[in-house]
Amino acid sequence: MSEHEISVTVNGERHELAVEPRTLLVTALRDELGYTGANVGCETGRCGTCTVAVNGETIKSCTRLAVQTDGAEIETVEGLADDGDLTPLQESFQEHHGLQCGYCTPGMLLSADALLATNDDPTREEIREAIEGNLCRCTGYQNIVDAIEATADRLGERR
Repeated sequence: MSEHEISVTVNGERHELAVEPRTLLVTALRDELGYTGANVGCETGRCGTCTVAVNGETIKSCTRLAVQTDGAEIETVEGLADDGDLTPLQESFQEHHGLQCGYCTPGMLLSADALLATNDDPTREEIREAIEGNLCRCTGYQNIVDAIEATADRLGERR
């Protein structure tokens, strides 16, 4: 199978790579570029552990071929922190025990970040809707919702 040359910008850094046409974006990110925050879970788009943002839209990277992202801006969970400093959302997940095993956390963080970018005062129901595509088998979601709500409150205080 012939490889295709693609160019992607991940977390602000431009990368050129050769991928086979069938290579999933999650595989290219993890295996070719070393961005291991997007986890491989169900490989059917149901669990959300592979969630990333492509051109500002959160997607399940196990459902997108890498060649489909040629020229795209991609954000992974590694791109949330600023020079190693946690964002308020990441701090809130830590403070409110919004993670246990951590496997779903990257997808949860990116989904929550997308929500807070468009809705600075979400209701608990809106929070639950925003993360419904991300499965967690450890937390029961309560602490995750609490963490996102606390982040919205903290960001609202800064306005």
